[in-house]
Amino acid sequence: MRKWIAAWMLVGSSMALNASPVMAQAADQQSQIAQQGDTDMPKDLNVLFWSQVVRDQAFQAMEHLPNVPMNIIKAGGTPYPLPAGEPLAINVDAYMANQRHAGLIILVDGKVRLEKYALGFSADKRWTSFSVAKSFTSTLVGAAVKDGYIRSLDDDVTQYIPALKGSAYDGVSVRQVLTMSSGVRWNEDYEDPKSDVAQFNLQQAVAGEDVTVTYMKKLPRAAKPGTVWNYNTGETNLIGVLVSSATGKTLADYLTEKVWKPYGMEMDAMWMLGASGHEVSGCCISASLRDYARLGQFTLGGGVAGGKQVVPDNWFSEAVTGYYNIGVPDRGYGYQWWTYADGSYAAQGIFGQGIFIDPKRKLVIASNGNWPKATDHEGVGEQRQQFYKFIQATLDAEAR
Repeated sequence: MRKWIAAWMLVGSSMALNASPVMAQAADQQSQIAQQGDTDMPKDLNVLFWSQVVRDQAFQAMEHLPNVPMNIIKAGGTPYPLPAGEPLAINVDAYMANQRHAGLIILVDGKVRLEKYALGFSADKRWTSFSVAKSFTSTLVGAAVKDGYIRSLDDDVTQYIPALKGSAYDGVSVRQVLTMSSGVRWNEDYEDPKSDVAQFNLQQAVAGEDVTVTYMKKLPRAAKPGTVWNYNTGETNLIGVLVSSATGKTLADYLTEKVWKPYGMEMDAMWMLGASGHEVSGCCISASLRDYARLGQFTLGGGVAGGKQVVPDNWFSEAVTGYYNIGVPDRGYGYQWWTYADGSYAAQGIFGQGIFIDPKRKLVIASNGNWPKATDHEGVGEQRQQFYKFIQATLDAEAR
């Protein structure tokens, strides 16, 4: 519950105010919004305290907010086709209203069986990802392994982030950070003012060092590496620093090069930057609903883009394996993917963002939304899980 809330808290108060490739454009667009009389845009960056009306507007316009620097993930070439399939004989209006979905798309065998929009959102707009971005970052680790920038997931993370040497990350592997099993102490309780999430927000950037590294290298060890799973958005941000350090490229440029352009994403996407000018790799990509679905389709295809294998051949079979007990029956956590006992897996973000992938049924369900609360596992969260099962059952009935 509070774990996903904390993902945003690693962004909010550490937001950079310096220039970025789209800052001038964002300022112009924000000015245009104001001139149009739109008063429903937020006046601060604390998303947890925005009203529902403000969130409806802001989630589809994050790159338009003032003082929110972004890097562009560039599309190009012919979009990956999403042909129309036979419409699913279901009515999702009540479900979408209860979920406060802005967009819902269902692909089966690469064909669009359902696509609907609400809340003023449409196919030609972008919506924020929140922690869905974690799964994008994980995929870039696979690309870096394939390209030889990362030699092995069993390498010590300090080989790629030397500033962590002498910290509790000594002897921690890249794989253990990917699976959030480093054993380094981390408290992701948003309600605790002494938690790492709260204290991280007070960390000042140090010249030449990512703010995440500055904070994380001070933490003590709580368990032997590889023995305990502990949800830790700070470590997802470390993964992003690792990929950038290993490749010498920004995450946005590397995602453009390896996936966005060669796979045929239809629209440019945006990736929010933190206080050190680095992408916030645990959060905050803004992309179109169809391109989120394409990312799911990319994983179903084993990670091939433009006719080339982007990640190692067995990457996604390893990435979507649940490695540790996370305290939820039939659920697990892989390389920044949530896993299910039936072989399905998902990327998830607060306020109802999600990409659900079921290889057995060649199914992708992508959704953007604005839940009444950031997380609600017993309410809209459970309803979403039941919807996934309903679509699976519907497809099974068709096949009989």
